[in-house]
Amino acid sequence: MSQEFEDAKRVMPGGVSSPVRAYGSVGGSPVFVESASGAYVTGIDGREYLDLVGSWGPALLGHAHPQVVEAVREAASRGLSFGAPTLGETALAQLIIDRIQGIDKVRFTSTGTEATMTAIRLARGFTGRDIIIKFAGCYHGHSDALLVQAGSGLATAGLPGSAGVTAGATGDTLVLPYNNFAALHGVFSAVGDQIAAVITEAAPANMGVVPPEPGFNEELRRLTQKHGSVLIFDEVLTGFRVSPYGWWGLEGRHERWTPDLYAFGKVAGGGLPLAALAGRSEIMDLLAPLGPVYQAGTLSGNPLAVAAGMTTLQLADDQVYARIDAFADRLIQVIDDRLADAGVAHVTQRAGSLLSVFWGVDDWVRNYDEASSQETATFVRFFHAMLDQGVLLPPSAYEAWFISAAHGEKELEKLDAAIAHAARVALS
Repeated sequence: MSQEFEDAKRVMPGGVSSPVRAYGSVGGSPVFVESASGAYVTGIDGREYLDLVGSWGPALLGHAHPQVVEAVREAASRGLSFGAPTLGETALAQLIIDRIQGIDKVRFTSTGTEATMTAIRLARGFTGRDIIIKFAGCYHGHSDALLVQAGSGLATAGLPGSAGVTAGATGDTLVLPYNNFAALHGVFSAVGDQIAAVITEAAPANMGVVPPEPGFNEELRRLTQKHGSVLIFDEVLTGFRVSPYGWWGLEGRHERWTPDLYAFGKVAGGGLPLAALAGRSEIMDLLAPLGPVYQAGTLSGNPLAVAAGMTTLQLADDQVYARIDAFADRLIQVIDDRLADAGVAHVTQRAGSLLSVFWGVDDWVRNYDEASSQETATFVRFFHAMLDQGVLLPPSAYEAWFISAAHGEKELEKLDAAIAHAARVALS
């Protein structure tokens, strides 16, 4: 245990501000980061690591992109926070509206948890109904009603839920197996007229990456429309990362359907705390001050976060997405080849540029139960072997790996060699 980690644990629960950072499922001491640039982070000991965490998603362009940093610096020179409207909020909201069909209004928050929590409240206010449908393994933040069978964070810690969440808080939340059409039809047949909303990760990445089966999201749209329920797309991870239009851009944009509400975060804030709830006016205008559904936040739409998000989205052009997708193609091939060479049973899954490896399985993973059957001990050995070689992976078998536009040929060569070595260690 490092001295720095011991010091942190004396003053913070578990020594961290978010549980997965504590390395609880992989053991050892977490890397304390001093700085980051491009595809790399540097620890407090001066050691540089090739980074596939990417601040858990926001670093689409790479860490500390000069133009993003300059935009934040310029915004900071005018003041850090005003608690008043700014022109930047309007501009960022308009950019989101222009990109994604079915969005008329945007409400900014500071976290994805706030965005999804507000989406649920808004759906209930709009429909006058109580029941919420979510899917096992999908994580929508740590609000009480959604913190049940919630994927990566809880799975990493081996927890079924959270203490302090009452039965009443989750009593109107029904949890279904993901990618299960029969279960979906069954619950709508039974209680469809009582369902306020279905909330889903557009492409789940919190039980590992488990893409929706062909037609699954489209069927969610059909059923919710038929029964007068609200469809909420949680694109906190996938929004503006897997395409300029998020995951909706890879499905609904071509199939000509849209959800009622979206939650965005991560890339939308460019690395600073910003998230957004967005949707059509009929629902969004129920938010205060126009309507009776209350939501507020002193730092919502913070000018520094708005500047970082706006600049990131403007810089993320088609060439950026093409570069990231091409790197993902090649990295997946390297992973599969090197693990196969070493005889490591696995499946590598992908949603856009998001990817993860399921260890000790030999078939495609479709839901949380199947994801939970993987051999996490194999990942632990692999993780530490990669760390020893200067590659920083998410410290959980249930998290996605994140690629940035700063990853290139040099990084792929380093990963090729590191994965070949770590694959052999994983079987030891």
